[in-house]
Amino acid sequence: MPTGVAIREVRRQLFDAAERVLLRAGPSGLTSRAVTAEAGCAKGVLHRHFTDFDDFLAGLVEDRAAGIEARASALRDRAGTGTVAGNLTGALTDLFGTVAVAVVGLVAGRDGLRARLRRTRPTGVPLLAEAAAALADYLAAERDLGRLAPDADVDALAPALIGAGHLLYADRTGPAPTPEALGRTVAAVVAPWGPAGAGRPGARPQE
Repeated sequence: MPTGVAIREVRRQLFDAAERVLLRAGPSGLTSRAVTAEAGCAKGVLHRHFTDFDDFLAGLVEDRAAGIEARASALRDRAGTGTVAGNLTGALTDLFGTVAVAVVGLVAGRDGLRARLRRTRPTGVPLLAEAAAALADYLAAERDLGRLAPDADVDALAPALIGAGHLLYADRTGPAPTPEALGRTVAAVVAPWGPAGAGRPGARPQE
């Protein structure tokens, strides 16, 4: 009987293999056979640990979403350092430069996977929802430090940043946006909400 540690190691090996396949071949190329071949294990290993392939994929999505939640505190700890736009650009690069865009396509294309995920995540798009929450928490910390305007609506700014970033990275077959392009987009969203509120309709500079 395998131990709990051994099971976690097998799951990690399979999840990491699935991410590599997903990034390389896209959602259409992600099959149980492709995952086990990438992981270098027997085809039956996956089905010994998961009830079916959608169960495996749900586990993959949950694992990657948990990773974003775990990194949220590190982002929040950067509040007050560097620049707000720079910190946000780094966070969005970390999110969309990995597997998030491919996961969104995967979830959109598999009804069974969406149904399983809805049991634990009834609203929002997995990974993007966790990322938006992390950005909102960070932005609230910057607002508390006075690096954003007191009336900055962080719960609106966060999904706006996620949506803008997703559009830039959505074409997985083309070149990734440059850091400068992403930085300009981030600045366009957050700059009007700087401490002086410059550029906001009806806003007055601080005295």
